[in-house]
Amino acid sequence: MENYETSSVGANHLSPGRKSGIRVEEDRKRSLCDTRLFCVQLFLIALATVFSSLPSSAQDWIKTGTGLGVEKVRLASSDFKASSQDLKNAELLKVFNDTLWNDLDNAGIFDMVSKSFYPLGAVGSPADVKFESWSAPPPNAAMLAFGNLGVSNNNVTVQGWLYDVKNVASPQVLGKQYQDAATSDATRIIAHKFADEIIFRLGGGISGIAESQIFFVSSRSGHKEIWAMDYDGANQHQVTHLGSISLSPRISPDGTHLAFSSLVKSGWEILMYSIELNRLVSFPRFGGTNLSPAWSPDGTKLAFSSSRSGHSEIYSADASGGNLKRLTSSRGPDVSPVWNRKTGAQISWVSGRTGLPEIYTMEGDGTNVQQLSDQGYAVSPSWSPNGQFLVFAWMRHYGPGAPGAQDLYIMDVASKQWVQLTHDGGRNDFPSWAPDGRHIVFQSSRSGSEEIWSMLADGTNQKRLTFSGRNSQPNWSWK
Repeated sequence: MENYETSSVGANHLSPGRKSGIRVEEDRKRSLCDTRLFCVQLFLIALATVFSSLPSSAQDWIKTGTGLGVEKVRLASSDFKASSQDLKNAELLKVFNDTLWNDLDNAGIFDMVSKSFYPLGAVGSPADVKFESWSAPPPNAAMLAFGNLGVSNNNVTVQGWLYDVKNVASPQVLGKQYQDAATSDATRIIAHKFADEIIFRLGGGISGIAESQIFFVSSRSGHKEIWAMDYDGANQHQVTHLGSISLSPRISPDGTHLAFSSLVKSGWEILMYSIELNRLVSFPRFGGTNLSPAWSPDGTKLAFSSSRSGHSEIYSADASGGNLKRLTSSRGPDVSPVWNRKTGAQISWVSGRTGLPEIYTMEGDGTNVQQLSDQGYAVSPSWSPNGQFLVFAWMRHYGPGAPGAQDLYIMDVASKQWVQLTHDGGRNDFPSWAPDGRHIVFQSSRSGSEEIWSMLADGTNQKRLTFSGRNSQPNWSWK
């Protein structure tokens, strides 16, 4: 049971039937080849057909559902211009410009114009914008972000604009001013805020994630403690200091409380940490082994696995730990619950009731149980913000000598159609959705040790976020 929680295994390749069908077709074509050249041509045509039609069509419904299917806006982000003579300007300008560019590039909805194509001359105010220079080739930009930054009396002031450079008559889409202490951290936050404003305006009204956080488990202090970091891996810092083993951090929807499982004197219990008070707060002890808490989207309930009845089952309770209810009853272990983040009416979880662990769904009261995965070893489900998808770790061919690695898959819950997101890059596990539904964070051993990575929800743009110690079980904040 604990293996499902902490060290699950999985993989994917074409199913045996599909592989054999392709092989038979290739053999038939090979028998028709009169020359070696003709044979090679047929093979290349068949290969191109397989790899051009199947993956692209399979990816289409993912991109549509996650907001990645829209045509990308061609966006230029000009370095901001100094508006004062303070010596701190150069340092803070670099922080701001680097952060803003990375936030926009990471958004997954923009075609960022390379700075090598930008026209000469800084753009610090609307009067500096030469529309034809930006809208025509080589930049050929549709939108331009620009502005200025200045330090005065230990405060930094940033003015930022977003222009539609193809609309000369009425170009302004956004104009903002920010002020804060003249520090690198404060300047990064300003850049995050401006980036999120741009993403919201140009991304269909979906809020950006530049100000979101990721909570995770790290051993870098000598114990497995709960840590937090910005969405891009910056500002990594330790949250708990319990000197024990803590797992499965889950931040509440309002960001005020962190539920997690920790090994205490009475065994594995669910603990509650107040982000505002920076300390543990009271939460009931249930007895048995209690793991993997999960918040309902309204923040009023927790689901978790507990062996208090003798076997590991799924329970729900109020956010305070009261009104405890048992939701499952089976011989196999039931673990890793997660609520439907849109409706709050369903729970997905992992059950070993048929042998190997598989992904199931049920109503919030335990009724209407349905099995989603039907082969291999499937664990760690995470429900998308729009309630349409589950992402999980799956080894589709599991057993001695089976090919493949543990990879992440995305499944449309209604149709059970799925697509593989990672491909044989070590053991990939514990995915968690970003609040925008366009990004996923996960743990992977592809670098040789467990680290935290992020990617777009179609499996592209994979980036490593942690580089020190062993890091696992990430959880993305709700906003």
